[in-house]
Amino acid sequence: MGWLRFIATPPSTPKGVHKPTPEATAGVHFDTRWSRTRPAKIAREIGVWAFMKPAIRVYGAPRVIGLDRLLEVKAPVVFAANHHSHADTTLLLATIPSHLRRNLAVAAGADYFFPNRVAGALSALFIGAIPIERRKLSKMSIGNAVEVISRANSLLIYPEGGRSPDGWGQEHRPGAAFVAKRTDVPVVPTYIDGTGGILAKGKSWPSRSRCAVVFGKPMTSPADEDARAFAKRIEERVNELAEEFSSGWWEARRKAHAGEVAQLSGPEIGAWRRRWALGPKSPRRQAGRDRTWPS
Repeated sequence: MGWLRFIATPPSTPKGVHKPTPEATAGVHFDTRWSRTRPAKIAREIGVWAFMKPAIRVYGAPRVIGLDRLLEVKAPVVFAANHHSHADTTLLLATIPSHLRRNLAVAAGADYFFPNRVAGALSALFIGAIPIERRKLSKMSIGNAVEVISRANSLLIYPEGGRSPDGWGQEHRPGAAFVAKRTDVPVVPTYIDGTGGILAKGKSWPSRSRCAVVFGKPMTSPADEDARAFAKRIEERVNELAEEFSSGWWEARRKAHAGEVAQLSGPEIGAWRRRWALGPKSPRRQAGRDRTWPS
């Protein structure tokens, strides 16, 4: 059996010979350029119509607001949305207008979606994912995002950097704003509601729960505005879209003018009180119509 061991054992490197470091192919280094070729985009579009749209209709029956704001919008743009669930991407791919969806990539956590070649290939093919590092604004992550937009593709980014751990929103990081300023493209603020009830963090199987998405008007940033300041404006606009969903357009505009829009990040209190402040997960609560706050 010595010959079998010889075949199965990788070759050794002679002493004194420098062994080259293998090129990284996973994580943020995963090459996704092939997933933006025409055949891959066609396969992804088939997946949207055959799986994602029927699935989100069955599990979420989504209410979509603001599609009229995107009718005249041309790619590329950056979609910046709050993030509660893996169902968020399915919801957006099923509701973003086709003229923007066909050339859309999704910024996804390199550690979660690209741990190896197989998982990375599936993520890139089925949702158009590109790898980014969630914890920092790295050169490789920015390069991946800029490369996508430079080839006339739009990009979906979750500026919170990860799914909500408790149901409340998180502070926006400057990644989406930085990429938009770097590539000189507008940002479409997007609010998502109810997907945490469909596929909450830690769950492996979806449940039925009403959901919704609200698209805002594209936002641009003047040259003298810092990326962090732009990120804050995007976050405030997403908060206003949440108010528009729960209270209506006129009331949302009134509250925005008066500086009375509630923050999606919630109150600065203990973890158990933050969960209690969300209220019961009734259909009315999941539709975003009665945000409760602790006294």
